[in-house]
Amino acid sequence: MGNVWHERFKSEEYYYGEEPNVFIQQQAFRLEPYRKVIAFAEGEGRNAVFLAKRNHEVTAIDYAESGLQKTKKLARKHAVEVHTQKLDLLAEDVPNEEYDAAIMVFGHFHKDDQAMVLNKMKNAIKPKGIMMLEVYSKDQLKYGTGGPPDPDLLYDPKEILAWCEGHEVLHFFYGEQERVEGKAHTGLAHVIQLVLRKK
Repeated sequence: MGNVWHERFKSEEYYYGEEPNVFIQQQAFRLEPYRKVIAFAEGEGRNAVFLAKRNHEVTAIDYAESGLQKTKKLARKHAVEVHTQKLDLLAEDVPNEEYDAAIMVFGHFHKDDQAMVLNKMKNAIKPKGIMMLEVYSKDQLKYGTGGPPDPDLLYDPKEILAWCEGHEVLHFFYGEQERVEGKAHTGLAHVIQLVLRKK
């Protein structure tokens, strides 16, 4: 899917807008004690730049070079620095226990790969670190307001909760949220939110 995303992010326009995801804005207070944050599948950088403006040291990883270039451009616009790294989460490893926190917003991965990606997020953070994500649930198919039309690229709340076992769940939500994010995510959506503290 890498080329698809690279092509999608090539335009001057920010496909998902320049404003950070609302869930990340609402939960950013939890990240205040943590300095180093890694943003998984970060696309064009809107969440990474938002966190950099809040004085975090942020690394944005994505498979699309064009998205990373736009991350750098957005960071310059806001006079902050964001580290970027081109990385294929399905094939490459992420450094182990190097970060204090990890975020992911709408990372569209096949259901066979979702646990692997979540494990890479968990492994990237130190013990007691925070993991934060918002993804589309399988119910999103009925809404048609964004996200892939393939149910295998959406998430199951029971599977995510089962994966959380052994860690502290600080926030979990499964239901409707209004999202206005560029031309690609706009309107009422059905999401899963998770904030987890690693044991």
